[in-house]
Amino acid sequence: MQNTEEKKTGKTRIIKGLYSYGPEIKSFTDCEEGREYWVADSAGTLELAYSKFNFEKPYEPVYIEAECHAIKSDSLVVSADFDSTLVVTRLMKITQAIPDGPCNP
Repeated sequence: MQNTEEKKTGKTRIIKGLYSYGPEIKSFTDCEEGREYWVADSAGTLELAYSKFNFEKPYEPVYIEAECHAIKSDSLVVSADFDSTLVVTRLMKITQAIPDGPCNP
């Protein structure tokens, strides 16, 4: 029997959670699971949308909803802290306003 992570790997899904971007780390925290993932922006829209907020410091979290699929992280590119990478294929929502709930207790 496959575990949940194996079932999700490679399959497109909608994610909702906190995205942080900076020179060394591009990460996503799934608010429901509490897991942290490395992020690859295959659509090329996530990093662009994030940069439009003009944050003074890197790694300021924003709330996103995006279509993506998970892959095993490439240890040569990604920090050892991240065993999975979410490949974002479509950005659906990005906002500085973090909604109440698991992401913003």
